Amino acid sequence: MAPPGCFRRVLLTALALALLGFVAAAGPHQTPALELAEELAEELWGAGLPGDLPELEPECRSLLAAFAEGSAALTGCLGRRARPVRLCQGCHGHYRRLLAQYGSIARAVGNSSESHNCARSILTSDRLQIVVTLSEFFNETWEAANCANCLKNNSEGLSNSTEEFLDLFNKSLTCFEHNLQGQAIDLSPNNYTEVCKNCNETYTKLNDLYNHLQRMNRQGGESVHSAHLCIDVEDAMNITRKLWSRTFNCSLPCSDTVPVIAVSSFILFLPIVFYLSSFLHSKQKKRILILPKRIQSNASLVNIQEKYS
Repeated sequence: MAPPGCFRRVLLTALALALLGFVAAAGPHQTPALELAEELAEELWGAGLPGDLPELEPECRSLLAAFAEGSAALTGCLGRRARPVRLCQGCHGHYRRLLAQYGSIARAVGNSSESHNCARSILTSDRLQIVVTLSEFFNETWEAANCANCLKNNSEGLSNSTEEFLDLFNKSLTCFEHNLQGQAIDLSPNNYTEVCKNCNETYTKLNDLYNHLQRMNRQGGESVHSAHLCIDVEDAMNITRKLWSRTFNCSLPCSDTVPVIAVSSFILFLPIVFYLSSFLHSKQKKRILILPKRIQSNASLVNIQEKYS
């Protein structure tokens, strides 16, 4: 089988002959036409058309390969950590590297000429723009997960509050497991009294910290997703609450019981105080109204006695 280069030369020669067909049509000038076609074929071959279409420069090809490997690594990480959700704490390194790789493509320029700009060749040279589409997908996924709320400002690792929360979360799960193993023989499957009693303190700390993080996030956030913490923290808290309330049927004492009772008692006794004060006020007013009548009757009696005396 002939090498591909031979076929390319034949095709180029045929193309050149087609371009010079009007010359080849003249009988006596067939040989000069063939020579001219071969020269034109050599020029086309040197230009890389149509057998060798312009390809990416080595620098651009290297950048594209790095982005492809980074996309595959991040996709694999997201898929493996989908359940239970551990995207932010496990994939932030892959995401940070992919951002850097995309930035290198957007800024890079090839060595040969301005026409071989890597950004233009890789990002905007076709309608599909697969590299741009992939980058937008990863950015939207990362933003929807609110991973920035779990990480430090430079995204190099988990924030202190997130590490504290995950530490309490792991302690809660460990407490659940330990107490379940301790009562598995003696108690029925639906009786989790030991779990509720022994893990109440750890679970309360975890729940209080989560509520605190939510309040802080709502006060400081202005984005669309500001009402949510990062997906790792939310998923961990949802798992713990389901185990605590549904599986173990435990309840968390309300810390606002005393204020609620005080306010309820005040509202309950408010009508009694109102009616009592109204009664006393009306009785006092009645006394004030009667007093002038008695004075007037006594004065009349004195006047009558003076007349008949």
